[in-house]
Amino acid sequence: MTTTASAESRINEPDAEQVATFLKQHPRFFTERPELLSSLQLNHSSGSATSLIERQVQVLREQNQDIKTRLLELVDVARDNDRLNERMHQMTLDLLRTSSLTDLLDSLENHLRNEFSADTIALRLPGLDEVRQRETGAADLVIDDALKALFPGPFCEDKPQCGRLRQDQLDFLFQDQAAAIESAAVVPLGTRADKGLLAIGSREVNRFSSGMGTLFLSHLGALLACLLEKHRQP
Repeated sequence: MTTTASAESRINEPDAEQVATFLKQHPRFFTERPELLSSLQLNHSSGSATSLIERQVQVLREQNQDIKTRLLELVDVARDNDRLNERMHQMTLDLLRTSSLTDLLDSLENHLRNEFSADTIALRLPGLDEVRQRETGAADLVIDDALKALFPGPFCEDKPQCGRLRQDQLDFLFQDQAAAIESAAVVPLGTRADKGLLAIGSREVNRFSSGMGTLFLSHLGALLACLLEKHRQP
């Protein structure tokens, strides 16, 4: 073959994109020519060559393993959710049985520490006089613009604020225990925290994170708001 003929042959050869387009437009191409599948060779990462059929089988096995792994992960998540729901259910029943504000807060702290691995609990409730503060261990809360700026999630967005807190936030909530807190959840009680704040502190950095789900915390905040209203009525 002359040089000119060789160049013309290369010009007329389809490129990879054209071949791919053709195969997409003719999905039965290899079905009608099964002998081609066994003759095609693909380079493997190990350096050996395999047929297209063998490669397809390998890919399917890998995909199947990925599906199994994801399924097991979903099963684990479902089991964790079941356990969480059961603990939340039991805590709800116990909180509903309380007969006073002091009993309510004692039961809450007991469940959060023993069932939900909380290291520190802090409650800030508006309109709490000194006698009630001593009885319950909760602190008074004055809701103003400065406080809303300090905790925009609970007060402005009406949702729990989770993750690592700034030092001024830690000092406000946990006071003399602030130095030990690595992550926390700040839960609004009532609409935009009009009934107060519940802060749950942890010594673990990753116990609470900004990307975690907050449905359980929101439900807990709504439950506590209703019970606080009940127990604070004269």
